Amino acid sequence: MIWRDFRGAATDPRTEPSAVTVGNFDGVHKGHQHVLARTRELAGGLPVIAVTFVPHPLAVVRPEQAPTRLTTIERRVELLRAAGADEVRILNFTAEMASWSPQEFVDRVLVEQLSAGLVAVGDNFRFGSKASGDTTFLREAGERAGFAVDGLALDGGAVPYSSTLVRTLVAEGRLVEAAEVLGRPHEVSGIVTKGDQRGRELGFPTANVPVDEAYAVPPDGVYAGWLVRADGERLPAAISVGTNPTFDGVERRVESYVIDRTDLELYGESIRVELVDRLRSMVKYEGIDPLIAQMHQDVDKAREILQT
Repeated sequence: MIWRDFRGAATDPRTEPSAVTVGNFDGVHKGHQHVLARTRELAGGLPVIAVTFVPHPLAVVRPEQAPTRLTTIERRVELLRAAGADEVRILNFTAEMASWSPQEFVDRVLVEQLSAGLVAVGDNFRFGSKASGDTTFLREAGERAGFAVDGLALDGGAVPYSSTLVRTLVAEGRLVEAAEVLGRPHEVSGIVTKGDQRGRELGFPTANVPVDEAYAVPPDGVYAGWLVRADGERLPAAISVGTNPTFDGVERRVESYVIDRTDLELYGESIRVELVDRLRSMVKYEGIDPLIAQMHQDVDKAREILQT
C-alpha cells in the first residue's frame, strides 16, 4: 500500500472523481492555505483531497539536506482539514517511490488511487524521479488521462510564502514574521516530562518538553506565547527555550510557565506551545535573586504582549 495508515488520513482507493492537491505542506502556511482554498473554488463540488508525504522526500533522496519539520504529521493532518481538505492522504515516501517516473506517479496515485478530475498544485511543484515532472508535464498527462490541471502561485508578494522562509525566520527568532507567513504562531509540541522542578521552587512551575532537533525550534531565549492542551484550552505563558544555564543545565528544553497558575499538573500530557514573540536572549545569572527578578519582568512583559 502506498498510503500511510494514519489516524485521520484515508487509505482506500477512490471510485468517484475528486479534486486533488499535492505537496509537502509542511507548516500548512498561508501559501498552502491559498492552494487549498483555490482547489475548493475550482473543484466544482468534487471532494477536495490533500496529498502529502512522510517522510519528507529529501530525507529519502538526500538525507543530509532534509529540512527540519515545522509540524508533526498529526498536526499537519489537522491543519490541512482546517484549511479546506475533505480528505487527507499520506504518501509513504520510499526509495522505490523516489524512482517512479512522473508518468508512473500520475498513473498510480492520481488516476488509479484518487480518480482525479482536477489536480491543483503550487506552480513550483516537482514530482517523479529526480524531480523531473513539473506543471507542464502534469497538464499534458492530465489531457491524456482526462483530468484538468491548475498551477497556482503561492501568495506572499515579492517573497512568496514558503516552508523554507518559515524555517529561516524561526531559526533567527523572528516569530512575529514567521506568524505572518503561517497565519498563526509557530509551535512546538510534545509530552510534558518531569524536569528539575526548580521552577516550582522559585514560584514559576513550568511544563517541560524536551527539544526534538528534527523540528524547527527558535534560538535559546525567553518568549511570550500560549500553552495549548489536548482539549484545546489555551493558556498564556512565559516560555524559556534552552538549557537553563544559570543551573549549568545540559538538556535543551521548552519550559512553559502558565501565567498566574501554580495549580496545574501537566505531566504526561501532550501539549502544543505557540511561540508569539521573543522577549530576550538566554542569560546566565550569578545567583537566584537576579534570576527571580528577571523572571518577574519576563512574565510582566509576556502578559503585556498577550494582553492577559
